[in-house]
Amino acid sequence: MKNTRWMTWIALFLIALAGLPALAQEPLATVSVSGGAVDWLVNGSYERVVLTVSDPEGTVTRQEVKGGKGLTFSLYDAKGNKRFDGTYTWELRADPVLSASVKERLAASRKDGDASVELELRRSGQLPAASVLSGAFTVSGGSFVENDLPEDRDKAPAVRSKATSKPGSGLTPMFEADQVIPDDLIVQGSGCFGFDCVNNESFGFDTIRLKENNLRIKFEDTSAGTFPSNDWQLTANDSASGGANKFSIEDITGAKVPFTVTAGASTNSIFVDSTGRVGFRTSTPVLDLHVATSNTPGIRLEQNNSGGFTAQTWDIAGNEANFFVRDVTGGSRLPFRIRPGAPTSSIDISADGDVGVGTASPDEKLHVEENVNENSFILMENPNTGTEAAAVLRAKADTAIVNFQAHSSTRTLSRFGVAIGGYAEMLQTTGNGLLIGTTGNTPLIFGTSSTSRMQIAGTGAVTVSGNFTVTGVKNFAMPDPADSKKAIYYAALEGPEAGTYFRGTGKTVGGKAVIELPGYFSRITETQGMTVQLTPNGGWSQLYVEEKSPERLVVRVAEGNVDVDFDFFVQGIRLGYSDYQVERPNDLPNQ
Repeated sequence: MKNTRWMTWIALFLIALAGLPALAQEPLATVSVSGGAVDWLVNGSYERVVLTVSDPEGTVTRQEVKGGKGLTFSLYDAKGNKRFDGTYTWELRADPVLSASVKERLAASRKDGDASVELELRRSGQLPAASVLSGAFTVSGGSFVENDLPEDRDKAPAVRSKATSKPGSGLTPMFEADQVIPDDLIVQGSGCFGFDCVNNESFGFDTIRLKENNLRIKFEDTSAGTFPSNDWQLTANDSASGGANKFSIEDITGAKVPFTVTAGASTNSIFVDSTGRVGFRTSTPVLDLHVATSNTPGIRLEQNNSGGFTAQTWDIAGNEANFFVRDVTGGSRLPFRIRPGAPTSSIDISADGDVGVGTASPDEKLHVEENVNENSFILMENPNTGTEAAAVLRAKADTAIVNFQAHSSTRTLSRFGVAIGGYAEMLQTTGNGLLIGTTGNTPLIFGTSSTSRMQIAGTGAVTVSGNFTVTGVKNFAMPDPADSKKAIYYAALEGPEAGTYFRGTGKTVGGKAVIELPGYFSRITETQGMTVQLTPNGGWSQLYVEEKSPERLVVRVAEGNVDVDFDFFVQGIRLGYSDYQVERPNDLPNQ
């Protein structure tokens, strides 16, 4: 049977607690442990109840239910495997039900960075604290150890004070009354306290030893008035069957357990060196906080929604593969990763907020630098092949937006009469227009197939390499010399051929004129297809062309006519365009 003295003290303590309004509230849940399951029957209604259970190997499982429903932890895991033996620790956390207005105020305060709203809501009672309950249970021999088993003692309590008979005499020991010593007590030796202390106890190096089935050291402060009076307790192990093997510091007055170490914790689980540096699993911390473990040391940052904010959990960790931030709540994605060997200033944020990639001194909001004798790329990639997929770089001002985008090969959108699947595009979507140019006296070049197709010189001269097709009119325009408020527009002559021409003035001598055509005309004009027009000047005369070629003309006057001045106009076909097709299939861009 359990030690009756401890049971009496516990009963008296519970009776005392029952008289305190602040501690008389119903516990968060009633815990029941049977051979095949552990059940938590939640008392009251809550927004959400979360159960986390850590097994002896450190693996943590999590359950969450809405409202005030109960939870069960089965002897078998989700894959049907039986749980292995050992002590399991658990925590049950319940978030209070909050009104919609409180949630809205909290969300707005988070956006504005106003921490005073949360404090105000807590003080007014609109944002109560979360309810937390924790404990442990044990799996032994393939089943849960029930939490209400009696504890058997294998020996009678030892004599705790001087008796009137000697051990082994067969006489019933006679115990003296409690002793009150109204002075200092000095023991020049070791002391053993508890029902299981025996005569001739072997202390070894122990100065004080507590020895029985339930071990507690309580600090009961009787201060009154404005003096601190909180009661504390050192607790070794749970008293219930199947409980945890642990050492705890308990806040008795506040009914909290702020510090616990469970049995089996590794050597140097927490180590503070002489300089104040803290090591986790190491006795030689190098920095203020040093975490050492065999596999992926990390820190978990968990915000539960007991404060009214949306629950969110992040992990910060690292190993030989990467340093990463894990969005646990968002499906354990890794939005941020750094690989070992990444160069210095791979990402560098300056004091004015400029971000450098590959540079420690960024000059713009985003400055990318790579000092290599090869191409340096900035890549925006969207590998999706859907009909709406595109990779886009966007520049946006207050009213103007321009996109630099690459469209998937299967995209079905059409723009400017062209299906843009597989196209790259620069597109202004809002604003007053799109400017493409240079600010200095330098050329602007457009090309295809690594060849310049159109070049605009710094002086404004435009050169087009290849055929030039327009669906409108080709104009020549200039300000009117007679009226600066007006302009004169001339349209280019159109025709069914790619023509060349040369004109000039000649004169017959002895009835004949030989006109040598310039080489720049003869070299670009086909031999066939030339026509010549002659116009006499100063009077009527009959002239005719005796010979014509791209190199020269021979003009004669008819018999009976005198020599005369004349104008000539030679038209030819551009070299290589003698088969110019006037009528063709309509492949013009849609308007």
